[in-house]
Amino acid sequence: MHPTDHLRRAAWLGALLLAGHAHAAAAQNPSGITATLEAASDDRRRGLSWSDGDPVLRGTLSVPLADGLSLDGSATTLWGSDRHGGADAALDLGATYAKDLGGFRLTAEGRYHLFPGASNQGYGEVGAIAGFTLGPASVDFAARYAPRQSAIGGDNLYLSASSAVAIPGTPFTLSGHVGRSSGDVRDPVRAARLRPDGGYWDHGVALDWYRGRWSAGLRYADTDIDAPDSVHAGATLIARVGFTL
Repeated sequence: MHPTDHLRRAAWLGALLLAGHAHAAAAQNPSGITATLEAASDDRRRGLSWSDGDPVLRGTLSVPLADGLSLDGSATTLWGSDRHGGADAALDLGATYAKDLGGFRLTAEGRYHLFPGASNQGYGEVGAIAGFTLGPASVDFAARYAPRQSAIGGDNLYLSASSAVAIPGTPFTLSGHVGRSSGDVRDPVRAARLRPDGGYWDHGVALDWYRGRWSAGLRYADTDIDAPDSVHAGATLIARVGFTL
C-alpha cells in the first residue's frame, strides 16, 4: 500500500477515534460534554480553503474542567492539503476560558494546530473575544494572534467582527462576519499558507438550521485576494450537516 494511503487511513482513524471518545464521554456526562460530527463541502477558514475545495468530515469535542474553563479538540479530514504541505488531517487542540460580566461575555483561548501527514507544519495561536447579546442577537469582536513561527513564515494577526440573530418563530439563525489578516513576513513561501496576498480581508454570511440534535447550513465566503493567489480563496457557497451527540 502506498504511504499516502496509510496516512489517509490514519487521518480517518483519528477522526473516528475522536468521535468515539466523544460519544463515550457524552454518555457519561451528557449535561457537560459537547461533541459534534459534521460533514461539509469544504473546510474554509478565514476565507481560505484548507481542504483544497474538497469535502471534509469533522469531529469536535469540548470537555468542561471548571466554571468557564474547557478543553477543546477537533479533527478534520484534509486528504493531502496543498496549503498545509500535503497534510491529510488538521487537529486543533486547546483550551477556552469564558467569563460573563453583566451583559458582556469575555473569552480567552489558546490553540495548537497539528497536521498529520505533513512535517513541520504545526503552529499555535492565542485569542481574545468580547461579545454581548441583545435579545435574539449577538455581536462578537475577536483578535487572534499566532506569534512568529517558522511553520507560518512569520507571525499572523486576525481581527474580526461577527454577529448572529435567531429568527423568531423559526429554527433558523442568520449570521455574518468580516475579518482582516495581517502580519510580519519572514519567509514568503511559508507565510502564504495563512496570507496568500500578504494581508487580506475576508467576509461571509451563513444561514443555519437547528432541530434537536441535528443542524444544517449554507455559508457564503469570499476574500479580496486577487488572482492568481485567489485559488481556493474566491467566492464560494459551502453546505454542511451536523449531529450533536
